[in-house]
Amino acid sequence: MNPFIIGVAGGSGSGKTTVVKHIIDRVGIENLVLIQHDSYYRDLKHLEFEHRAKQNFDHPSALETELLIRHVQALRQGYSVEMPIYDFTEHIRLEETETLEPRPVILVDGILIFFEKELRDLMHLKLFVDTDSDVRLLRRLRRDILERKRTVESVLDQYERHVRMMHLEFVEPTKRYADIIIPHGGENRAALDMLNALISGKVLDETR
Repeated sequence: MNPFIIGVAGGSGSGKTTVVKHIIDRVGIENLVLIQHDSYYRDLKHLEFEHRAKQNFDHPSALETELLIRHVQALRQGYSVEMPIYDFTEHIRLEETETLEPRPVILVDGILIFFEKELRDLMHLKLFVDTDSDVRLLRRLRRDILERKRTVESVLDQYERHVRMMHLEFVEPTKRYADIIIPHGGENRAALDMLNALISGKVLDETR
């Protein structure tokens, strides 16, 4: 098996999920395996909850990227892998894992996936979703409150202490590694149409 590997990066709340869903719809879920960098946050069970909540989750060291790289390599070689399941409310890994089976297309999603050269070099197509910071903050607020059961105060505090600074230092600079930059997130129909053409010409050929 020689799967086509696509990376979708961009700041938190940039619209990566919309682009990922678009690619899944275009390629077909039966032809694709989605592997999310967020699942590889390091387990913080050894810390009291109040200390877990204060960790800098937007720094590259917060993620076990070396394990993600091994999993992408294994999937590329035709082996199944056990992706961790992360509890964003408690900031711990669950005991159970999610089994990922190899597919013709591997889709890797995360804000920092272009930071590590070893991971970047595995990708055939790198997409960076670029969205204004005020829009990203609003989306992050909505997501963390509704999905991760956090308060407005905790989300804003985390943004001020870590998110904004880490984005400028570690996420934004990786835009230069992208093959395609998608401005205005997943609402950019022109960019998505261009992506459709690219997928039709390159990716879908891999699944036939």
